[in-house]
Amino acid sequence: MTPPRKSSESPVTPAFLRTVPHRPGVYLMKDGLGKILYVGKARDLRNRLASYRGAEAGRFSKTAVMLAKAVLVETILTATEKEALILEASLIKKHRPRYNVILRDDKNYPYLKVTVNEKWPRLVVCRRRRKDGARYFGPYANPAAMRDTLALLRELFPLRTCKGPHPKKLQRPCLNEQIGRCPAPCCDLADRQAYLEATAAIVAILEGKKSELAGYLKERMDEAAKGREYERAAFFRDRLVSLQKTLESQAVAAGHTRNQDVFGLIRRGLAAAVSIIYVRDGLVSGQQSFFMETVLGDDGEVMKGCLQQFYGDERNIPPEILLSTAPANIELLGDWLAELRGGVVQLKVPRRGKPAELVLMAGNNAEQLFADEEQKSRSNLALLTAVATTLKLQKVPRRIECLDISNIGGKQAVGSLICFKEGEPDKKSYRHYRITGGDTPDDYAMMSEVLHRRFAPDKEGELPDLLLVDGGKGQLNVAVQILAETGRLPEVESAAIAKEKKQEGEKLFRPGRKNPILLPGHSPVLLFLMRVRDESHRFGIDLHRRLRGKATLQSGLDRVPGIGPARRRRLLRKFGSLKRIKAASGAELMEVEGVGAELAMIIREHLGSD
Repeated sequence: MTPPRKSSESPVTPAFLRTVPHRPGVYLMKDGLGKILYVGKARDLRNRLASYRGAEAGRFSKTAVMLAKAVLVETILTATEKEALILEASLIKKHRPRYNVILRDDKNYPYLKVTVNEKWPRLVVCRRRRKDGARYFGPYANPAAMRDTLALLRELFPLRTCKGPHPKKLQRPCLNEQIGRCPAPCCDLADRQAYLEATAAIVAILEGKKSELAGYLKERMDEAAKGREYERAAFFRDRLVSLQKTLESQAVAAGHTRNQDVFGLIRRGLAAAVSIIYVRDGLVSGQQSFFMETVLGDDGEVMKGCLQQFYGDERNIPPEILLSTAPANIELLGDWLAELRGGVVQLKVPRRGKPAELVLMAGNNAEQLFADEEQKSRSNLALLTAVATTLKLQKVPRRIECLDISNIGGKQAVGSLICFKEGEPDKKSYRHYRITGGDTPDDYAMMSEVLHRRFAPDKEGELPDLLLVDGGKGQLNVAVQILAETGRLPEVESAAIAKEKKQEGEKLFRPGRKNPILLPGHSPVLLFLMRVRDESHRFGIDLHRRLRGKATLQSGLDRVPGIGPARRRRLLRKFGSLKRIKAASGAELMEVEGVGAELAMIIREHLGSD
């Protein structure tokens, strides 16, 4: 590790280099606060770090920008270069360094999940991938189309929809079985072999094998027609027509039926944009794009980082990946991806033919991202300038923080501080504060506690240009007082937004101004500030509800003799809520590990008396 240095010095000194061995490993560039700026890997750590000595000559180079902020370097040795590659990807995902490739996607697109890890699998919608053995498909940039697909699959291949890894044993099946939407494994009515075949068909279709589904639908339609089941034949006919329209709307990618992912990378200065096109069964089935404001390294390094980020989280890996630029360590990356996939993965940089046209299409999509970002940046700057003019601020509020207090009668009080940078939510800067100053419903005291903690004189980090509080003059006065006490005035300006009577609408307050600022309901400035306020309220109420629910569950179960943390977890995992535990029979309670007849009776007695 290099010792801390002054900002004018290089973190990679000759003395430090003499301590670094000629071995593979990972290095971490850190700033003065210990925050990781960049993570890199090397076959030979000393030679790689020595290359940074020459990078300082280019004062405006990408590397020099990072080196100007780096204060120390840490190294981690590995046995092989492949281990260094895997460790590098893991550290980047964990620490999300500013100058590495980070494929952020704030839209949080949904996934379809097939729980093949369960005895009776389910097809469900989820928002996150987990390492639970299930198969995930997506993310889907068009949730409406995804839900149409989900509805079609559930009609054609009914699986259970009840929650939990195991269907609860029932004496009589639910309504889904009666309408043909579930084979009812809960009542032992399902044929397991047929159930697993339906699951396999769903997985195949979600993998992109839509032509197989078309063949299946046609076969079923013909069978129903031959058997004179005309309504059933019409059902399959309508589904076949719908599927064919979907297939016709997709562009033919190539004269083959292979699966491919196509990467197009565009660089402009420190910024980069990458677009990924999905080709399944020779058809373009979708695309996803990412914009990165600051990334370090040449095009090959950035492409390598994109592949590491994109495929490192149980994502389906096709056997062929087309690239606009050859990534650094292409053979090593190919081996790593092949291990993840469990089969051969070919990385290609095509120069002609249909593959090159696909790469060009992906590059054009990435190019469009720059145009979109520039347009968004201009629009946001114009809006923030209008905010500064309307509120008579000293400067354009490029960073806005908004505080909201959530509580019921002072209980489970939470302060939520959200941040907007350049007119967009900066979710990594969101903060929750558990309020500890008593359980009395005193909004002013709660605000004071949170603001003192946020703006404490010894608090490091970036300050907002504008602090927005939810409330009227009273809340604004508290904010101004705390900013003065902590020495943050006049650097941090403040304002308040209050929802008044319906006919009056929203009111804006500023220090030193007697009357509120009243804006038309359609004013872009007012709508933006309302959006900021509503986001802080949403962020705060989410945690407040979780705390309240946790307190309710614990207060109910903790009063039951013989129920400790382990049994409480099992009960909640089995039934999902305190209400369902209360409604459970003694026999159902005894299905939980560690709950016998005597304890089941005690649970019913204590919870039944609430």
